[in-house]
Amino acid sequence: MSAASLHLAVALDGAGWHPAAWRDPAASPKDLFTAAYWAGLVNEAEHGLLDFVTIEDSLALQSTRPEGPDGRVDQVRGRFDAALVASRIAPLTSGIGLVPTITTTHTEPFHVASALATLDYVSGGRAGWRAQVSGRSAEAAHFGRRDIPSLRLESLDDPETVRLIRELFDEAADAVEVVRRLWDSWEDDAVIRDVPTGRFIDRDRLHYIDFEGSRFSVKGPSIVPRPPQGQPLVTALAHARVPYEFAARGADVVYITPHDAEQARAIVEEVRGFGNDVLKIFADLVVYVGEDARERKARLDELDGADHASDAAIFTGTPGELADLILDWRRAGLDGFRLRPAVLPADLGAITRGLVPELQRRGVFRTAYEAATLRGHLGLPRPAGRYAGSR
Repeated sequence: MSAASLHLAVALDGAGWHPAAWRDPAASPKDLFTAAYWAGLVNEAEHGLLDFVTIEDSLALQSTRPEGPDGRVDQVRGRFDAALVASRIAPLTSGIGLVPTITTTHTEPFHVASALATLDYVSGGRAGWRAQVSGRSAEAAHFGRRDIPSLRLESLDDPETVRLIRELFDEAADAVEVVRRLWDSWEDDAVIRDVPTGRFIDRDRLHYIDFEGSRFSVKGPSIVPRPPQGQPLVTALAHARVPYEFAARGADVVYITPHDAEQARAIVEEVRGFGNDVLKIFADLVVYVGEDARERKARLDELDGADHASDAAIFTGTPGELADLILDWRRAGLDGFRLRPAVLPADLGAITRGLVPELQRRGVFRTAYEAATLRGHLGLPRPAGRYAGSR
């Protein structure tokens, strides 16, 4: 087991993943909508030598209801644009990967490709993308271009709901394909800057991508030269067969949500069954870390009026106990973990200054960044452009 073989990421969302996190004494609710707050979080994650951070985003206000706004005022509502946050923070960091969430459902893939290629340049090759579908009718109503029926948890097995979910993920797969083609539409040596001849680019090294699909028709090329990584990291959260298939088809990393090691093993086997052997599989965990973790969770649950529930497993315990769980689950075939701190910045600091040193003592986590790019952190090569040499 090499020190660099275990990968860790954190998922950043507002004041933390507990709905009442902003009311914790360790939280900073007055700072949530400041650049300094987000810079502080990402710099703390970089201090812990984590592979990357993901930044949550959505086209609708946060809600406890899957089908639309809930009207609550006692929980955090409102957030910054994740891609803009990442671009603001990129110059303030030097090692950690930056992975904003951007929807595939209402966002043009040309814009996504340009934004993430720019982020890759601004960060020096540390950009990624969490591709997310938008399945709420309230989100579609912001744009007025299409109607999406509300997806209700009690009807997820309904044939019409299954058809809609499949349609959303098929569209997402097309969007990822368009973005990847656009990233490759400039060859690596297309920018020549030849002052004597007055040629800034070699036009023969820019390529039309000519994508034709049911949702998109994109000519290309991109307006941004090929990113430093060639292909920034593409990631996706998946809970079931259709999103597993989507991730295996077009992503580099998939986040899964098992609730024990046995379930993790079964999901890994299912995901691997789609034939993508190089896909990195991370397990998501909501974490309360520290000697007082259980007491803190109980206090926040009381403030919120309900036990904290999540799609991912919820851990409460010490850094050593979390390290034990991570190494136990890892045997299921996981490549890494994306930890969701319950309270920010407290549980993030417990990860970077408690869990990471514990994993380092056990010889399973890096003691320094060994690569300059996000793909490098994960041991992924820089891919050749698909249009190289096609002149």
